[in-house]
Formats: sequence, structure tokens, C-alpha cells
Amino acid sequence: MNEIFMLREPSYLETELCESRTMGISPQSLRKICPFICRYPKSLLYSFITVIIASTTVLGIGAGLRYFVDYGFSSTSAFTLTSSILILFGIVVIMAFASYGRLYWVSDLSERVIADLRKKIFSHLLNQDVSFFESTSLGEIQSRLTTDTTLLQIVLGTSIPIAIRNILIIIGGVIMLMFSSLLLTGIITFIIPLILIPILLYGRKVREFSRLAQEETAEVSTRLDETFSAIRTVFAFCRESYMDHLFSTQVETTYKASLRRIEARAKLTAAVMILVFGGVAVVFWYGGHTVLEGHMTPGQLSAFIFYAAAVAGAAGSLSEIHGDILRAAGGVDRIFEFLALKPALRISPAPQPLPSPLKGHIQFLNISFAYPSRPHHSVLKNVSFEAFKGETVALVGPSGVGKTTIFNLLVRFYDPIKGKIYLDGISIDDLEPHALRSAIGLVPQDPILFSTTLIENIRFGKREATDEEVIAAAKAAYADEFIENLPQGYETHVGEKGVSLSGGQRQRIAIARAILKKPAILLLDEATSALDTESELMVQKALESLKHDRTTLIIAHRRSTIEAADRLIVFEHGNVVTR
Repeated sequence: MNEIFMLREPSYLETELCESRTMGISPQSLRKICPFICRYPKSLLYSFITVIIASTTVLGIGAGLRYFVDYGFSSTSAFTLTSSILILFGIVVIMAFASYGRLYWVSDLSERVIADLRKKIFSHLLNQDVSFFESTSLGEIQSRLTTDTTLLQIVLGTSIPIAIRNILIIIGGVIMLMFSSLLLTGIITFIIPLILIPILLYGRKVREFSRLAQEETAEVSTRLDETFSAIRTVFAFCRESYMDHLFSTQVETTYKASLRRIEARAKLTAAVMILVFGGVAVVFWYGGHTVLEGHMTPGQLSAFIFYAAAVAGAAGSLSEIHGDILRAAGGVDRIFEFLALKPALRISPAPQPLPSPLKGHIQFLNISFAYPSRPHHSVLKNVSFEAFKGETVALVGPSGVGKTTIFNLLVRFYDPIKGKIYLDGISIDDLEPHALRSAIGLVPQDPILFSTTLIENIRFGKREATDEEVIAAAKAAYADEFIENLPQGYETHVGEKGVSLSGGQRQRIAIARAILKKPAILLLDEATSALDTESELMVQKALESLKHDRTTLIIAHRRSTIEAADRLIVFEHGNVVTR
């Protein structure tokens, strides 16, 4: 009953306004969600039925109240009094069960829709190219995947059902009011627009403050992610106090922005409450005189006041919910901006299959490339070279001359600006990227491990591999020795990004992962750089057996690695100077 007479106090997330291109967001943006909602017709149907029943019973309370006042009090019969109370209580019981059903089915529907939407967003992001993740902060991705979808979840599970219920209450309540007293209905009709005026005038300012608060909150998330992603650098340079100061400053800025939003929202709520209950007081005063003059019964007045309060409260809440829907529409726009993104990588509409068996003949022909973030700085300039099956080719040169870029282009993290790359005579542009990458094993200089067990990190190279195959790959990479010495062995959790392991241990796990994959092409980016001399010798032996009968490209600086290569390709200033 309290929700009829009082405006709902919004939660923090409900007041967050997602950043949008313009302030003129239309609720029509929410139509984009309709395909997700329509997947669950049962929950949708039950939600509508329970909302209608809950709204009808609210109006039924007014009729029950009128019967109780007019007949329960005026009658000397205990039976009449008892029956009137039981009727009123019965209506409340029906409303309670309907409210339970509404909350259950609406929540089920909204949770299911948001779950589907989050899965679709995540799946869509996995299909983007590397350049997208280099130009988009992790904080922004997290914001759209969590905060925006949570805001939409609140609107779908709370705001929209309450809006539908309030619309039904307003329509039904106005009809009941007209049957009770046309004059009092005219007064109420005059009061309701007064409630809407401050909403319309002050609402834009509230939304602007909310947008600014959301922007500042996103900055907090970005600062947090940057700090803890580089925590070792922070510790190494003794910059804890500096980073703490930057974060504290950003939090204070966010607090002040949120305070402006809260103050504006509070003023708006207070104004609406004064107008709502001021209007109810006017109805009480005028209606009381009407009863004293004998033009209405006390029961009619009680029912009228109930309906008036219900209609006024519903109108005020509806106006507030309109703001929630606008905010959710902004969130939906942001979400569907992500879903509308197309990968910059060119995908052939009719990709060719990989040759079987794959020889691994690699050919770079007049390749030029510049990274999207630095379009005017060419990393590679007319680079041409070949590598053949069973051959180990070392890419040599100072840092920044494009050696790692060769790897990035070969696995199609990027496409060259000019030139062609061929695999067994087929342009890799004509191959499906997933098929291409399935034939390549990459061991980066700074391998990343996942926050799971060692056995699962190695099995990432071949998900269907048995435990025996994983252990064999670990032994081949000389990782079995240190793994067996750990308390949980292969079931040891490696921590965030493998932080519990040394650099050399992480590299051996990455090598084991590549060994397990058994690729036709092997790319080693200083794969032994983090190993001591003894471990390097053991891993070199493992790599020798791994390189057998496959094409291997090695980015090398160590003399031992260069000596193990069949051929050198020397890079200088983005050009090949020696093949």
C-alpha cells in the first residue's frame, strides 16, 4: 500500500545516466530489446496477467473501503461489519498473490533477457579484431557489459511493470472518480498537470547531472583498472602514494558530481511530494464539506480520496519512471553501439579451406603496414621474404623495427596496408581467420596465463586433450619438474595472469601449450628470454623436437637462438636488409 501513496526512492544504479551521443534519447530505443523479450512468451504473458490483476485489485480496495465505511460502520449487525472486513481483506490477499506473481514472472523475464544480452555482447566482442581492444578501454567495455545492462535490468524488472500498473491505475481510477463526483474529479484533473510541470522543467537538469556523474564514475573504473593492471610497476617505482592521490582526486570529483545529481533529484522529489499531498489535502477539505452538506456519503468520500491518492501517486511515479526509461534507453543505445560494430578485419565471403596436408610455406610479398593508432608511422615498408616447411628462420634486428609486427600480420591480428601474405600459395585474406590461427602456434615473449589451474592453462592449446597428453606436453617443455614440486601439482591455481609463477615458468607453460597444439607453423617471440641458462638449454631441446617438420619463425636476440636457426632475416627501420 505504501507504494501507492509515496514516490519510490531510486537506488544508485537507477539514477545512473549512461553517456549518450545526445540528450534527446527516445524511449523508442528500448524497442531494440523486443526481440530478446519475445523469446519468452510464457513469462511475458504471465507478467502481463499478474500486472493487470495487481492493478485491478488496487482499485478494488477503494470499492471495499467504501462498503466498509458506509455499511460496516453504519450497520448495527456484527455480520455486516465482519463481512465488510473480510471482503476488504480478501481483495488485499488477491493483490498480494498477484504482486508475488508479478515480481516472480517479471524478474524471471528481465533476468533471462539480460543474461541473453550479456552473452550476445561478449560473443560479439570476441569477434572483434585486436585494434578494437587497443582503442577501447577495458573500463568502457566493463561499463557497457555490466552497468548498462544492470540499468536495463532494473527498468525491465521494475520500472516498466510499475509504469504499466500505474497507467492502468490512472485509467481505472479516473473512471471511478468520475462515477463518484465530477466536481472533485475536475479538481484532481487540475492537480495532476501541476505534478508534471516540475518534472518537465527540472527533469532535463537532473538528466544532465546524472550523465556527468556517470562519466566521472567511468573514470574511476578506468583509473582502478590501470593501477592494478600495472601494480608491479607501481610497487617497483614506489608510486603507491602518487596513484593513491590520483585515485582519491578522481573519487572526490565523482562524489561532487554525484552530490549535484542527488541534490537535484531530492529537490524534484520534494516538489512532487508537496504537490501530491497538497492536492490530497484540498480534496479532503472540499470533500469534507460535501459530506457535511449531505451530497456524499462518508464511504464515497473515503473511496474518492483513496482513488485520488492512487491516481496522483501513480501519475507522480509515472513521471519519475519516465526518467528511468530515458536513462535505460541511453544504456541500450550504448549497448547496441557495441553490437553494431563491424570488425575492421576483412573476412572473405567465401573463404577457402586450408590445404591438407598443410606444408607451411609462408610468403610475404611487398608488405607495408602502420598501426591504426599511428597511421602516419610505417612499421613495415615493402617487406618481402619466404619461409619453407621444416625451416627455422630467425628475425633479427633492434627493437621497434617490425619483427613482432610480422607475427601480428601472419596471425591476422591486423591486415597489411599494402601487399599480400601467402600460406601454401593461398592469400591469407581468403582464409577464415579461425582456420588460419588453428594452424599457428604462438609463444609470446610475455605470455599471459588465465586465472585457473596449470593443467587448464596448458589444455588451452587443445581443449579436447587428455590429461596424459597435457602432461606429455609439459614434460616436453621441461615444465613438469617444477609443476610436480608444487603442493597441488597440475591442479595448482596460477593466480591473476599467472602472477604466482616466475617469468620462466610462465614461458614454459606457454611452450607446453604450443607443443600440445601441434601447429604446422610455430612463432616464437623470444620464447626463452626469461629462462636461465640451464632451463634455456632444456627448452631449446624441446623446441628442436617441436620444430621438426614444421615452419618456425623466431624473433631472436640471444646468440644461442640465432645459431639454432637455419636462416636469418635482418630488419632495419622497417625494411629487410638481409635474407
